Amino acid sequence: MARYLVSQLLQAVLVIIFVTLVVAAMLRFSGDPAVAQFQGASAPTAEQLREIRQAMGLDRPFSTQYLNFLGGVLTGDFGTSFRGSRPVGALIRQALPPTALLALCSLLISVVLALPLGIHAAVHKGRWADQVIRLVSLLGLSFPNFWLGIMLVLIFGVVLRWLPPSGYESAASLILPSVTLGLILTATTVRLLRAALLDVLSSQYITVARSKGLSERTVLYKHALRNTAIPVVTFIGLQFGGLIGGVVVVEQVFAWPGLGSLALQAIANRDYPVLQGTVTVLAILVVIVNLLVDLSYGLFDPRVRMS
Repeated sequence: MARYLVSQLLQAVLVIIFVTLVVAAMLRFSGDPAVAQFQGASAPTAEQLREIRQAMGLDRPFSTQYLNFLGGVLTGDFGTSFRGSRPVGALIRQALPPTALLALCSLLISVVLALPLGIHAAVHKGRWADQVIRLVSLLGLSFPNFWLGIMLVLIFGVVLRWLPPSGYESAASLILPSVTLGLILTATTVRLLRAALLDVLSSQYITVARSKGLSERTVLYKHALRNTAIPVVTFIGLQFGGLIGGVVVVEQVFAWPGLGSLALQAIANRDYPVLQGTVTVLAILVVIVNLLVDLSYGLFDPRVRMS
């Protein structure tokens, strides 16, 4: 187990280094942040641009800038924002809790909805309930998350006035963005769970379990579901990366003060340190979730623990 953890952690470190290196390199092609400081003002002189680049540390070679950034990450120092001169770590610590809360609530909604719907569709294959669940999940896959968010705001926030349409003021403000992300993820999870469960239910060991006189409930929940857990958990872990991407868009729709809004604001301002720090934290979150998914395999399959 120790050897496995070390290998996984090494892979995680390599992934994070690769992601941050690509982001740092691509940012250099997006424009000069020194020029962005003069937006709306008169054209800067060459001397002014030189002084600003020197103050920002942009006059140093790219390799030096990147190595300094990595060294700062190891100590929790992501640098200083080009706008406002605030520490990037403080901005991330302020934006991370809303994003983490939104992602966790969305995953919880997805699991709570997808498990009973996927099981019911598989057990009643071909019946009207299965057809309805498959149709609804297909419709869910067809809706972009930003469109669904806008429709929910229009219906429940503007017309009915049941929930806050935007902002992060109370627990009620969490409902609409969480439901938006949760429903999109639910649609895919339902179809995957149904397909995996149907495959397991047609297996020979399920036939043997039924021939022993075990109840259908025992066969389903003790034998079948346990063997569908690994692909479903794997999928949910992989979807976490997509969920983070969806968070960026949904946070804009609902004016949610999270990492997605912080990253988009940094892109608009060409604020390299803030964007690099935000992407690094998001990459670390995705890597941690996938590592936990790998470790969870042993809980569902004894063969994984033995290996």
